[in-house]
Amino acid sequence: MHVIGAGLGRTGTYSLKAALNQLGLGPCHHMEAVRQDMSRQVPLWDAAVAGHPDWAAIFQGYGSAVDWPTASFFRELAGVYPRAKFVLSVRSPESWAESFGDTIYKVLGGRDNAPPAMHAWLEMVVQVLQKAGIPGGLDREGLIKAFNAHNAAVKAAIPAERLLVFEAKQGWAPLCAFLGKPVPEGDFPRTNDREEFFKLVSGQT
Repeated sequence: MHVIGAGLGRTGTYSLKAALNQLGLGPCHHMEAVRQDMSRQVPLWDAAVAGHPDWAAIFQGYGSAVDWPTASFFRELAGVYPRAKFVLSVRSPESWAESFGDTIYKVLGGRDNAPPAMHAWLEMVVQVLQKAGIPGGLDREGLIKAFNAHNAAVKAAIPAERLLVFEAKQGWAPLCAFLGKPVPEGDFPRTNDREEFFKLVSGQT
């Protein structure tokens, strides 16, 4: 594993995934990979939440990982992959709480009505979020507090020389400098707005 994303979902992680792939540091694992291979990935992540991870199996074939579930395991992964660099993707806490509340929280809140094939995946996601300090039922202020606490925990746990705090709007320059890669031509990827999020969750993309 070359790069591990410690940023929570809805902080530009899908764009970061695309960027890492473009830089040759992929394939990059993302929650999308779990949804696309639920029969294999969900039991592996359930075991990780229970304290029995098989990281080699989870990340087989991948060169990097961002988003949940990975972001909830930054402490464990820092020791498992001592040469990996970490990227903490961030945005304003207020905008994150709004985006998270309108997407991931909304999906999880209605999980009882989801197709049966998605239930095990969604229950795993609930456990992964709880590990990150985000239980169900938080209000906006609670989400902001949880977001800030997670980011502070990452900064405290990962040595500064291994960590880049990054906003997608900063573009290629800081990411490429941190990873020792030349800046590609073209704009930094910008993907997974709220409409695209729901397409990803439903399997339409």
